[in-house]
Amino acid sequence: MTTLPTPIPLAVRLPNWVGDVVMALPALALLQQRGFALHAMGKGWASDLLAGLPMTVTKLPKGLRASAKAWRATGCRDGVLFTNSLGSAAQMRLGGIKAVGYRKEFRSLLLGQGLNRVDKIHEVDSFWRLAVGVLQRFNLPVPTEPIPFTPLPLTDSHRAIAAQALQSAQIHQPYSVLCPLAVGTIAGRSKQWPSFPLLCRGLIDAGETVVACPGPGEEEATTAALPGAKLLPGLGLGAYAAVMSGARRVVANDSGPMHIAAAVDVPVLGIFGLTEPGRTRPWSDKGIAVGDWNGWPTMQAVLAALPG
Repeated sequence: MTTLPTPIPLAVRLPNWVGDVVMALPALALLQQRGFALHAMGKGWASDLLAGLPMTVTKLPKGLRASAKAWRATGCRDGVLFTNSLGSAAQMRLGGIKAVGYRKEFRSLLLGQGLNRVDKIHEVDSFWRLAVGVLQRFNLPVPTEPIPFTPLPLTDSHRAIAAQALQSAQIHQPYSVLCPLAVGTIAGRSKQWPSFPLLCRGLIDAGETVVACPGPGEEEATTAALPGAKLLPGLGLGAYAAVMSGARRVVANDSGPMHIAAAVDVPVLGIFGLTEPGRTRPWSDKGIAVGDWNGWPTMQAVLAALPG
């Protein structure tokens, strides 16, 4: 594999959503393997989620001037934008960075190299193409093999916090993790499969232990969606990933937790009803998608697809 003779610092604007950050893992790994020293910025939770990666991850401050100053402080002159907004391109350019990014929102003049986005491909592929654009910019060979599965590395701290939370709740293996919540709506419709309460009750009645890890302010909604489940609230994303890594299976909406589960290489069932599996299905040999953008799958279909 051809790499840079000496590491070159590369600014990385991480995606704004948990699932998108996870789907960018193969692209980040490709850049690291080719010798780039990555200086990534994004949302505040990203540093915990990516703590196991050998790269700098910090929170991007709000505001055009503050963010441009933060980018300039990295010392990077080249970068890659995993976001599509005009604002994120302006922040990097004002920070003295010429970035590779997609030509979106009339931002071509702000980019060091603009790429045309390909429609109807998986998001992992979309992020991968940006990394390939960086390689081309530096005249490095482009990989020809299929995009590999890239695991999310967990730290000892992640595993210790998860183990303590499971022990305190008297949860022992095997257990299933259910992720019933999903942020946002599409055309006014919730992205949450409405039959999670029935699935949860059915698994518990069958003698299984069901675990959920609600985020801040999600305890009430999670309790309603998963009656009888054991809740582990207050975990950071890294510890949440570690809890998933020890699960028998994970069942989730098309959401960040679904992609985290895929990245820690556990059997995961992604339930789709409003979004397209071809673009965001779990990126793992152990990942299964049921349903599609035409409507939610039945309980029978979910049970038939249930891994493990």
